[in-house]
Amino acid sequence: MILDVLWSGAFAQIRYSISEEVEDGTVVGNIAKDLGLDKSALQDRGYRIVAGSAEPLFQVNQNDGVLYVKGRIDREEVCERTSPCLIQLKTVLENPLEIHYVAVEILDINDHSPVFPEKEKRLEISESALAGARFQLQAARDNDVGQFSIQQYRLSHNEYFRVEVKDRGEDRKMPFLVLQKQLDREAAGKHKLRLTAVDGGKPVKSGNIEIIVEVLDVNDNSPVFTKELFSATLNENVPVGTVVIQVNANDSDQASDSGTPSLSSNVTVNVFILDQNDNAPVILYPVSSNGSAEGVEEIPRNEVTDHSLFGLDRYTGQIRTLRSFTETDEAEHKLLILVKDNGNVSLSATATVIVKVVEPKEAFAASDFHVVASDSGTPSLSSNVTVNVFILDQNDNTPVILYPVSSNGSAEGVEEIPRNVNAGHLVTKVRAYDADMGYNGWLLFSLQEVTDHSLFGLDRYTGQIRTLRSFTETDEAEHKLLILVKDNGNVSLSATATVIVKVVEPKEAFAASDVKSSTKADEDNNVTFYLMITVGTVSALFLVSIIVLISMQCSKSTDYTSKYLPEPNYDGTLCHSIQYRSGDKRYMLVGPRMSIGSTIVPGSHANTLMLPDRRGMSGEVFVNI
Repeated sequence: MILDVLWSGAFAQIRYSISEEVEDGTVVGNIAKDLGLDKSALQDRGYRIVAGSAEPLFQVNQNDGVLYVKGRIDREEVCERTSPCLIQLKTVLENPLEIHYVAVEILDINDHSPVFPEKEKRLEISESALAGARFQLQAARDNDVGQFSIQQYRLSHNEYFRVEVKDRGEDRKMPFLVLQKQLDREAAGKHKLRLTAVDGGKPVKSGNIEIIVEVLDVNDNSPVFTKELFSATLNENVPVGTVVIQVNANDSDQASDSGTPSLSSNVTVNVFILDQNDNAPVILYPVSSNGSAEGVEEIPRNEVTDHSLFGLDRYTGQIRTLRSFTETDEAEHKLLILVKDNGNVSLSATATVIVKVVEPKEAFAASDFHVVASDSGTPSLSSNVTVNVFILDQNDNTPVILYPVSSNGSAEGVEEIPRNVNAGHLVTKVRAYDADMGYNGWLLFSLQEVTDHSLFGLDRYTGQIRTLRSFTETDEAEHKLLILVKDNGNVSLSATATVIVKVVEPKEAFAASDVKSSTKADEDNNVTFYLMITVGTVSALFLVSIIVLISMQCSKSTDYTSKYLPEPNYDGTLCHSIQYRSGDKRYMLVGPRMSIGSTIVPGSHANTLMLPDRRGMSGEVFVNI
């Protein structure tokens, strides 16, 4: 780029400009062209550079007079902060002799960031300093010049200080820290600020320094207690003279106030009397009229479980079977249950539960009708049998959540627990039921969503939500738990419930809510226990009936083939029936594929099943519809 060409007689002075850090070989200008010389004149007259302090930075093509950059040019190295930065060259033309002067100005680019002489600056300011007080700070330095030098200073947001800048010329700006609001050492003894120097480049470049303000104390405070409220716990029956609590007070300026007159303060001290373990547990169930804890429970023999016979949940008191009963098992079992508390000197009570193993009761007969089997002889011989129809449950009911539930019908509840509870604390219990029977009505609970998996656990059988660990100061004050309740049908149906757990600060030394929650959980556990026994019994009966029917089908005679005498009204809907024999009885299992609109009315000819009389028929025929 040509800035100017000046002629003085036979001499000319040419001025170019070029940015620093350009690539090697970048053209600065064509000296011969700017002097009005052609290539032949250059070759005949021997054009060359003969002088220049920075001559190695540039080179002239002897053939065409083009001036180009020979190496890397760093303006800050060549000229430091001198402005403008000029490189003087002298060119010579011989035959006849001509001397021309060339000046190349190196233009600055924004290739340096502002830098402070220190990374951290500490200031000591008395809390008695008035608003408006100014404190000089060290300026940052930027090797770039002009618009690329430091243009402004910025201070991190705070309520006590702001920054002012004074222009000292020559790209020098001096920052000052100005106090906006009187300091209070007792409120904040130290302030951390960040001062940022910004240049004028696009994009801008910046540098930072940390400013730490130490607030010097002034004796401006009276003694105060370390707490607004002191709390202490005391065991009942402690001896007279026992130390209850030590209250502490201090002065924000020094340890004690020796002023005249002496200043004083008041504080409230709450003393909570802690319970001692002087009461033995009382067993509510089982209990007999004479006060001894004993109860009798009956369970069906075909209960399906695993492992050994009985198990006891040590927290809920639920007794479960752990394997299926066999013919060799005793019909009556006596269980001695020990209940004890967690006192330093543990107190306990015992209860006896007698478990009687009884034969299972199949299900109620919804209806019955007669089936007649006749042959084709003359006269026709026949036999009949009574058909008992049992209604098998289908999984057509969605679980219903009893708790939690709100007024608009959505399952949601809010529980509050103190922050100082330990692991295993019962938060609440999700209660639900299913109108279906057997496995279709057996409910399982699962935790679908939770804000912190390390805090809460859910019992999949009882729906109890308990804490997995103690709360810390960093834990959130509110947690959302999404509970899924589903049944055990082939196509499982489900419902969801949301429990909001709010963690509150304890208002008393001992949480009475723990006692209330435990009592409530025990009552719920009893209901759940009986419900589980009932559902388990019905489910087991259903499973056993299916197994028996399949076994009988597998063992039927291979030489027996079913034949049907078609009726005029027969529509082929019983084509999936199965016949089998056990001993001297024959059985027929009819599948559920009966046509829409077909009915079976006892006594009518249309619902009579005709079977060939190959052998005598007796017993019962079970039809599954």
